[in-house]
Amino acid sequence: MDPQRSRRYPFISQGQPALLSVERTEGHYLITPDGTRILDAAGGAIVCNIGHGRAEVAEAVGRVLAETTYVVPPFATESRVRLVERLQDDWLPEGITRAIFASGGSEAMDAAVRVARQHHVAAGRPGRWKIIGRELSYHGVTLATLGVGGHGKRRAGLEPLLLDAPKVPACYPLRCSLCRGEGGCNLACADALEAAIEREGPETVAAFVAEPVGGSTGGALVAPDGYWPRIAEICRRHGVLLIADEVMTGFGRTGRRFAVDHWDLVPDLIVSGKGLAGGYAPICGIFAREEVVAPIAETGGDVMFYTYAAHPSACAAADAVLAIVERENLVERAADMGALLHERLGTLRESPHVAEVRGLGLLQAIEFVRDRDTLEPFPVEAQFTMRVVMSAMARGVFFYPGGAEPARDVLCLGPPFTIGPEEIDLMVRVLEESIAEAAAGM
Repeated sequence: MDPQRSRRYPFISQGQPALLSVERTEGHYLITPDGTRILDAAGGAIVCNIGHGRAEVAEAVGRVLAETTYVVPPFATESRVRLVERLQDDWLPEGITRAIFASGGSEAMDAAVRVARQHHVAAGRPGRWKIIGRELSYHGVTLATLGVGGHGKRRAGLEPLLLDAPKVPACYPLRCSLCRGEGGCNLACADALEAAIEREGPETVAAFVAEPVGGSTGGALVAPDGYWPRIAEICRRHGVLLIADEVMTGFGRTGRRFAVDHWDLVPDLIVSGKGLAGGYAPICGIFAREEVVAPIAETGGDVMFYTYAAHPSACAAADAVLAIVERENLVERAADMGALLHERLGTLRESPHVAEVRGLGLLQAIEFVRDRDTLEPFPVEAQFTMRVVMSAMARGVFFYPGGAEPARDVLCLGPPFTIGPEEIDLMVRVLEESIAEAAAGM
């Protein structure tokens, strides 16, 4: 292959050079063709949990591929059954009994919306079809999930094709207009859900979709303790299904098995995938209460599968990854290292361009602003977050850029759970230098 051609990535923009060429991955590092080692402080797109290059996972995948290549999703294979049994025995919240799979988060969230609608139709409530989402949210790039989501940039230009889903405010205390001047969060953003349900007509609302901890769109937004219990109570009272989008947060990222565990919450459906196979295979799960699936089954309905869902090799990878997480107590380690990372990031609060450091476990984020006192953002054209990311990469660390209006400039950290204190110190030092350089360049 032409070496120059191999450095281009047409998927992003035809002929545009890739930001980075990666020849291999190892432990916590991305390694370029010239041997440069870049610390993966983002875990890719907040995906990697056990680190890169674990031979045990590759061997498990190889064994399964030698025995079963493609098998249609409704058929049972050893790796599929083994994964589901592990999930039911060791991972899923009590009451969550059913599982189907997809190849990624967008597909899985789309399927969850479909299941919610099918549930109500099968239960004799065909009038319930509306899905309420939140502002400053992201649930995928299918037309259904873009419609439910609140990521303006990713919706731009596609609006005529999108479901006009009702939206309620995200729980975003830094800029919340609902509780400003109240001396703290008054949970008005939760009460806004009830107002929306009543406005739309409870008999028309099928489900409410939200991320228990916001992902890269708003930057690791963590709600006050009372928010999720109130949301769950509102949904139950109005017969609205609660769908928790844990694509990014599930399987230990926040220091618990699932982010909803922080509030002892068991939603009707959980969607989670990035940590399921830790980047070793494309797989995402849609997990449901028995009561959600029962009406569909009783009426002879079916939830249509995706062609590559629950591919035997992907199930083998997920099973091997979860086995490592369990054996090495990595959920507990994510909690410990996350607390350490959050503490060390506290030094950045002195920067005039850091509005907030926030997060839970090993999902942490920094929101940048032009002026910390007024929360004035940098101009869009400044691309401040990307300036910080590129400066950090030049220093040997990769961070994940995020943000959407009004959280315009957000940088996320989501390293593997196996990260250590020395690497955390490196991440923080490089961030301090990179923020200073980016600001100086303005």
